[in-house]
Parts: sequence; C-alpha cells; structure tokens
Amino acid sequence: MSEKQLLDAIAQRKTKVGIVGMGYVGLPLMRTFCDAGFKCLGLDVDAAKVEKLNAGKSYIKHIGSGFLKQLLKQGQFRATVNPRDLRRCGAILMCVPTPLNETRDPDMTYVVNTSEMIARHLQPDQLIVLESTTYPGTTRELIQPILERNGLKAEKDFYLAYSPEREDPGRKDFTTSTIPKVVGGLGPKSSKVAAALYGAAITRVVPVDSCDVAEASKILENVYRCVNIALINETKVLFDRLGINVWEVVAAASTKPFGFQPFYPGPGLGGHCIPIDPFYLTWKARGVGLSTRFIELAGEINRRMPGYVIDRTAEALNRARKPINGSKILVLGLAYKKNIDDCRESPSLELIELLKARGAEVDYNDPYVPRTHKMREYDLKMSSKPLNARTLAAYDCVLIATDHDDYDYPWIVRHAKLVVDTRNATAKCKAGRKKIVLA
Repeated sequence: MSEKQLLDAIAQRKTKVGIVGMGYVGLPLMRTFCDAGFKCLGLDVDAAKVEKLNAGKSYIKHIGSGFLKQLLKQGQFRATVNPRDLRRCGAILMCVPTPLNETRDPDMTYVVNTSEMIARHLQPDQLIVLESTTYPGTTRELIQPILERNGLKAEKDFYLAYSPEREDPGRKDFTTSTIPKVVGGLGPKSSKVAAALYGAAITRVVPVDSCDVAEASKILENVYRCVNIALINETKVLFDRLGINVWEVVAAASTKPFGFQPFYPGPGLGGHCIPIDPFYLTWKARGVGLSTRFIELAGEINRRMPGYVIDRTAEALNRARKPINGSKILVLGLAYKKNIDDCRESPSLELIELLKARGAEVDYNDPYVPRTHKMREYDLKMSSKPLNARTLAAYDCVLIATDHDDYDYPWIVRHAKLVVDTRNATAKCKAGRKKIVLA
C-alpha cells in the first residue's frame, strides 16, 4: 500500500485503527474513531479488561456499556490480548502509562515494551503514533530505533508521529472529538498521514513541525498548570497562617477581566498528568546540563500538600480534645477530582495512608468508586462505606478530599461531629460553621 492508498483508505474509513491501552485515554479515543466510522481494535495486556470489553461491559463511567454493546454487535470494535492482531491495522495508536520511578525519573518501561511488541509485528505502510505524555525526543530517540530494528525505515516504509492525549474526564464542554489535536510527525510524510487520520475523526487538527514540538507542547500545558497550582497552594498555606480565607481572595481576584486566571488549592495533585509530567521535562533538562528550579519547586510544594492537610486535621481534632491516633476518620472522595471514577495519583490515596500511619482508623466513601483496586503504588483493599446519618455521627472527623456534586454538604455538616474541608465544598453551608475547618 502506497502513501496515497493509505490516505484514500483513511478518507474512506477503510483503515482499521488499533489502539494499545484500553484505559482512560484509549477507550475514549476508540469511541471517537468508531463514531467517525472507523473499525477499531483495542489491545490490552489485562485479560480481565479485554474480557469485559468483549462482553460489552465498560469499566469507565463516561463510556457507556450500551455504546460498547452496539459497537460489538455491528462488528465495529473488538478487544484482544494478541499483538499479532495489530498486523491488520493501518494505524496503531499507543496509549500506555508513562509513570515515574522511585527516584522520580521517567519510567519508560511501558513505552519500550509496547514499541518492541509493535516492532515484532510491524507491517509496511502502517502509521504508528504515540499519545502518551513524555519528554521531548521520545518518539525520535527511543521509539524510532526500536521500530527500525527489523529493517523497515520510518518515512520510507512506515509512518511515525506523536499526538498528545488531552483527555479531561468529567468535562461536559469538550469531548475527545472536539478538543483540538496537536500532531507532529517524524517527517513530512508521517505528518501528512497522521494529520489525515486524526482529521477524519476530530474536529480540529493542529499540525506542528516535528514530534519534538508536539511532545514539548503537552509538557508545557501540564507544567503551566502544575506551577500555578503550586502558587495557589503555597499562597493558601500563607493565608491560613494570616487568618485570611484563600477562597474569598481567589473569588475577589477573579473579578479582574484580564491578567488573572483563577486556580484553586486542594489536598494535592491527582490524575496521571500534572503530578508526573513536569518531572519528565526536569529529567530531560538535566541531560543537557540545565536545572529547572522553578518546575522542581512547584512539584515540591504540591507534594507537600497531603502532609499539610493531615497536620490541619490533627490540629482540628486536638481542638476537639481528640488525638489523631485512635480517631475514626471518614475520607469523602477517592477520585482525584469531582464527578469521575478515576483514582490515578489521587491525593486521597496518600491521605488515607498518612492517616493510618498516624494511628487513625480510616474509611472512605465515594459514589463513583465502590472499591479500591491495585495500583502501581497503592493497594488499599478498601470498599466505600455507606453514607447515612448514623455512620456520619460515628466518625470523629469527616475529611472532604473530593468535592463530588452528589454529596449533600449541608446534610453532611449537620450530622458530622467535625468536618475538614480541603475543597471549599461547604462554602454554602450556613448551619454548623463551627464544625468546619478549611484545610
């Protein structure tokens, strides 16, 4: 198949799209391409996930099981654990984790293993795209040599590009298909083919000059958020010491129609992007002899927030003549942000472990997360406790870590003995203000 034939197959929706990694990025991406008329293959190493998908059962809240069953019935999608199935795909999109290791350096194990797997089955004229957030140079320096080991050459025999995922679970105003898609190819041919593929499914494609530019753009997006969240978190700690309500300060500053964008404090950073991605850039900077002190400071401030919340919780309990050791504490919200079921890097996980380390008896409630599952750093083996007046009254403290809209905060304050609120979720609660501590 020539470049022209591949472009024609994309335009006619005859190219099968293979997606490696059926998680919070891969599954919405599959839905987007299926909606655009493509057939998709989902590859995942987790056999349990594959079994659920092929049974039409979604494990992600905003991807409906009914939608999956319809795709399976129409033969538009299936999941597999067999990498040989990728040989029949015209495009292969890599949506795999890029975590940090114990020294907070990039852990490229998933990217390397996936690239090696694809290399074993790589076919002429296939398009390979990395979507995982990573450091500038990954596609060119790491993935290209792996894919070329068996003799096929990028830009000549196959196409290679980078297009960063921009998923934000829980958003109502944007979807995968309407968020502009940055696309950078290894060369002009790869750029053209990759832009054509995404342009067939996504409203707006933003071509850039290279893979490196596309990789850097994603890192910059998340560094921007990390630094600004760190600024507001540090300001929050200062304003607490000064007896000033940081939430009122942000609301007042937000009335300025220019020059200010509000960010809000919290118990720490969550999700797969902001707590991790800036460190990919700091690692890359060290490789060229530079120190990114500003970014590293932001990461340090944000990493301190869970400890700060625990200290504030201990202070609140002390004022109620209760030591944190032996106190019963209910953490409200396990997901990293409200109204979703995504617990990746959630600060709630660290809060629970820190509370337990201080001797507290800890439970959690989350309407979106009925039970915990094993993650890379955590295996809490906990289930969500029912939320009613009797159970609330049994806890010495209720710690609001995630401000789900499902919670009735005035009711919670009314029945709880003490509330530590990290999200300003109780701002509209008029009764029981003396019970509330903002942390």
